[in-house]
Amino acid sequence: MTISEKHRRKRRKHSHGKRNTVPIDRLTDLPDSVICHILSFLSTQESVATSILSRRWRYLWSYVPNLLFRNENQGTIDRVISLHKLQTINSFSIRKDDWENDQLDSLDAFAAFAVGRNVQKIDLYFYCEEPLPRCLFTCKTLVFLSLNCCGLVVVSSVACLPRLKILRLMNLDYEADECIPNLISGCPVLEELTIKSDGDMDYCNVSSPTIKKLFLDYHGGRANMLEINIPSLEYLKIHDSFTENIKCGVLTSLTEANIILYRDDTKEDHYLCSRSLLEFLDNFCKVRCLELNLAYCTKIIDSVLSTWTTKFHNLTKLELTTDCRFLPKFLENADNLEILIFSESNEEMKYWKEPPQQVPTCVLSHLRIIKLVWICGNEQELEIIKYLLRNAKVLEMMEITYSQFLDSGKIVNMLTNISRFQRGSAACEVAFFPA
Repeated sequence: MTISEKHRRKRRKHSHGKRNTVPIDRLTDLPDSVICHILSFLSTQESVATSILSRRWRYLWSYVPNLLFRNENQGTIDRVISLHKLQTINSFSIRKDDWENDQLDSLDAFAAFAVGRNVQKIDLYFYCEEPLPRCLFTCKTLVFLSLNCCGLVVVSSVACLPRLKILRLMNLDYEADECIPNLISGCPVLEELTIKSDGDMDYCNVSSPTIKKLFLDYHGGRANMLEINIPSLEYLKIHDSFTENIKCGVLTSLTEANIILYRDDTKEDHYLCSRSLLEFLDNFCKVRCLELNLAYCTKIIDSVLSTWTTKFHNLTKLELTTDCRFLPKFLENADNLEILIFSESNEEMKYWKEPPQQVPTCVLSHLRIIKLVWICGNEQELEIIKYLLRNAKVLEMMEITYSQFLDSGKIVNMLTNISRFQRGSAACEVAFFPA
């Protein structure tokens, strides 16, 4: 008979015949396994704090399968892991928001502890410049691995992670460009990959037959050459300084993409950049949902529009942030578009060209929801709104978000003008919201 079972029998004996006068501590009467499961949703600091409740609770925290440290110092973490009883843990997480004080210096020991306990999930976020322990990349039980700011990936870190499905490499240092391909090659069932960096790389090569979700964020840095070869990819998110050297393999499974490209407009070869951008956009011709931000590529707009041929027949939702001259092009080439979210990006070059002579198919028969963001009420914007309201025959809702910096008189004038515009859909409602 366990101690907890004896404790529960003793409580029942003393409470017999007094059920109407003595309340039952239902939480304490639960089995140890259930209590430990409940404690697993707390941080380790909160879990350890329950040890003061009673003698029975004193060591229950040491059987909790999740160790979640938040800003604890080195000594506290060392004491907790030295007293922890379970030989198998689900997750091991350390997050240090304050990098100046109480820096951690035992990453090797932490990693060895977690890997030695057959951990399934590791999540580390604290500043460290030392090479990452090799055991992190050879753990047979890992399913989830997230590393943020916590070390250097060396070329010799050959991976063998047979069960890993999610890998997040954020703000790490790499000894060479070969580090990322080496890691990916050792993950035979990887489904989701995140690479985030504020530094530059000469070459970033992401190749895998199994990845379904890819997140690449080089905001603050850039990959001078980016190559993606992932035939099973379903979701792609790229935030990158736009380079002329982006290569994608066949992306026939891709259904959703979120693309923000930053372009150095000091470069003179606009033709080469526009051609590369068009080739890149061709890879998204089969997506159903596309979020595209080209606000930082203003100097190559004319070259892109003059040679645009890409059709988006499967596209049903488009979130577009760019110069308004892109809008007619997308409407003409996305026959089945149902939801449009548009945000004008370029104040200096803002104008609405002559609308298409033939109203696009999507406007006549599919476009149901339109959201226009940061509208200031100038003439060009009002022309766009007038055109869409007049020609969208099945439109159900147009939401207009206007700048909060507009004076009240201009807001009233803008709303009055828009309310008078002819509507092609009798079911259409127009709503206004401040940003």
